[in-house]
Amino acid sequence: MTTTPPAPPDDLLGADFYLYEALLPDDERKILRKARAFLRDEVKPMVNRYWDKGEFPMELIEKFRGSGLTALSYEGYGEHLPAASHLLGGMLAMEMSRVDASVATFFGVHNGLSFYSIYTGGDQEQRERWLPAMASMEKIGAFAMTEPLGGSDVSGGMRTTAKLQGDTWVLNGAKRWIGNATFADHVVVWARDVDDNQVKGFIVEKGTPGFMPVKIEGKIALRIVQNAEIALNDVRVPEANRLQNINSFRDVAEILRFTRSGVAWQALGVMIGAYELALAYAKERQQFGRPIAGFQMVQDLLVKSLGDITASWGMLVQLARLQDQGIFRDDHSALAKGFTTSRMREVVAFSREIFGGNGIVLDYDIARFFADAEALYSYEGTRQMQTLIVGKSITGQSAFV
Repeated sequence: MTTTPPAPPDDLLGADFYLYEALLPDDERKILRKARAFLRDEVKPMVNRYWDKGEFPMELIEKFRGSGLTALSYEGYGEHLPAASHLLGGMLAMEMSRVDASVATFFGVHNGLSFYSIYTGGDQEQRERWLPAMASMEKIGAFAMTEPLGGSDVSGGMRTTAKLQGDTWVLNGAKRWIGNATFADHVVVWARDVDDNQVKGFIVEKGTPGFMPVKIEGKIALRIVQNAEIALNDVRVPEANRLQNINSFRDVAEILRFTRSGVAWQALGVMIGAYELALAYAKERQQFGRPIAGFQMVQDLLVKSLGDITASWGMLVQLARLQDQGIFRDDHSALAKGFTTSRMREVVAFSREIFGGNGIVLDYDIARFFADAEALYSYEGTRQMQTLIVGKSITGQSAFV
């Protein structure tokens, strides 16, 4: 006896070619479709305007507060209990990037990097103090690790320092590319303890003397994200604001393993968003008296893109299963991030190519996807760094230096 598989949702335009969404249980599929409608109706109409201006739509925070999307993956904090599966969490990140990578990045910094740092790195008192307001988005968080002179090597070469004086830590140094930092209510700052040379985490509240975030101007990608360079000059932070369960960079790596998988899902969303735009345009655009969707070379680009999407989606479905089973490793996350962002680069290039000259103007959306992909390709570790992580895993030999 054979059964006919369900058709993909009409609003995915066939991007879910292998029907991955059907793997979600009914209750989680309803959450995903609710999120899809919210992003389509509330977020999509505003993104080009703010991307062009390089500004963040602050009214979006209020919209997110009523969406029920924050902290879904965290037991005890989201609106839907028990905590959502990692598959749903990944698909939600995908849906956000399918509309706009900047909004997905804002949400990922707040709901991923910052929230997860406190959720795993803080003690119970700290979680109770900070997380409820973050879950409701009454307070917005940020995450400061990258430095002006340190990116991929920051684990062993962090220049920002922390010195304990009595029951207060004094932070000095600088951070760069810190999303949300210009308006966040608090920033999780990572610094090297000068006494034991270990990396520790500190929650620095907005307005703390000596803490000076300055917006980075002139970006060509993720223009909605308010990235900042932060100067820390004798910033005094109480011991109560030090993340009590973070004692070395090994603990920090646990956080990055989780959030890196989120970037892989974001890359998938960018692929889907670009592919959908290209497919719709190809069906409408007339050349030589017929739609360009009927041209062999255009179909070649579309099918290659669909293959990249389908392969990446399958990898991420299994990655989510490993997370749910508790057997998720750093190299699993690294392979997914490196692979999906590489495929994303190809898909956005193919999609932009289908638009021809129209592909370089914001009116058609594809230019935004094309530009934003470059930021996702680089942040949370470049493809080369992910390669070295996986290479060490499979060979037993470190090639980092």
